[in-house]
Amino acid sequence: MDKVPMLAEGYERLTADLKTLRAERPRIVDAIEEARAHGDLSENAEYHAAKERQGQVEAMIGDIESKVSRAQIIDPASLSGDKIVFGATVTLLDDDDKPVKYQIVGETEADASGGRISFSSPMARALIGKSLGDEIEVTVPSGDKFYLVDKIEFI
Repeated sequence: MDKVPMLAEGYERLTADLKTLRAERPRIVDAIEEARAHGDLSENAEYHAAKERQGQVEAMIGDIESKVSRAQIIDPASLSGDKIVFGATVTLLDDDDKPVKYQIVGETEADASGGRISFSSPMARALIGKSLGDEIEVTVPSGDKFYLVDKIEFI
């Protein structure tokens, strides 16, 4: 199985989500039992809703358990070098010399509005392996964008 790279905070968030979902299991079972007590299951909306929620929770637990078991935790502060890698925080200059800052993170940690992009995103794939001063071309829905790598940090 492939490793799932992530930062320590992403791993902690996943394990917290897993704990919350596991704690929800008994409540769902109680809701199913209560709905069963109401009689005819074929027209029991509460029963069907509880069973559906149970399926969703079990699927989410399975997904998170898989990611946690394959997690490869990377600490950006322990990295160094002059090439962009997973965990790096990169400052780019766009066509108007306006700085744009991104950190390359795991898929579960990505938040584009917060400047955290998934390592599998088109932008991150274009950045990984580049060095200071390199030009980057990224094709996005609005067209081609060009950037200059201005700073690489491991924070």
